[in-house]
Amino acid sequence: MTTGSGPAANVSPDSGVIPSGVIDLLGLLAYAELVSFFHLADDAELAPSLADKGEIAGFAATEQGHYRLLRDRLVELGADPEEAMRPFVASVDGWHAQTRPQSWLESLVKAYVGDGIAGDFYRQVAALADPETAELVEGVLSESGRAEFIARKVREAVTDDPKLAGRLALWARRLVGEALSQAQQVATQRPRLAGLLAAENAGGVADAADLAAVSRMFAQLTDSHTSRLQAMGLIN
Repeated sequence: MTTGSGPAANVSPDSGVIPSGVIDLLGLLAYAELVSFFHLADDAELAPSLADKGEIAGFAATEQGHYRLLRDRLVELGADPEEAMRPFVASVDGWHAQTRPQSWLESLVKAYVGDGIAGDFYRQVAALADPETAELVEGVLSESGRAEFIARKVREAVTDDPKLAGRLALWARRLVGEALSQAQQVATQRPRLAGLLAAENAGGVADAADLAAVSRMFAQLTDSHTSRLQAMGLIN
């Protein structure tokens, strides 16, 4: 099955025709979850205590389970998971290359802020797809206590050393900028994915109006950034 901007017969055995761009959405999220598994496993090695190592390793295992759910759904839709993920390898890998954490705390902030804003993007796009896809994406993006764990650990560190707050807040700002840049690049390069944002576009192929809608959505994604900083104790 093709995943580009040409015609694709995206048909679900359960619900009929799948909106254009859904294979791209699932492929993007599947690869993001797979890579997140590897990075969280690396983060576990940086953890200062055995208890923290265990928590992060558990989060990594959850990401692996999410990847399998997405892979299985792609197969169910008649898509080759590897082919569906391939177009997004450069963008996802580029995001991680540009945002390599230099410490345990930076890795925590990245997992919370970076993955959080990416999750907001996936949810907004999935909400405009078919109900089964929306439900799957929402389940995959459930954090299962990860956000609370990370926010608590960062708050404790900042309480012990208040000077960390400014540096980590700057790091968080950089993460958001890089995430938005990569997401805009993906939306521009994959017009069927961007086309999910325009319900009136029956063909599912993005035009200039759709890409403008994408830009507006990205601006809205920053709204939750402040609440994440507050949860970590990085701003009042």
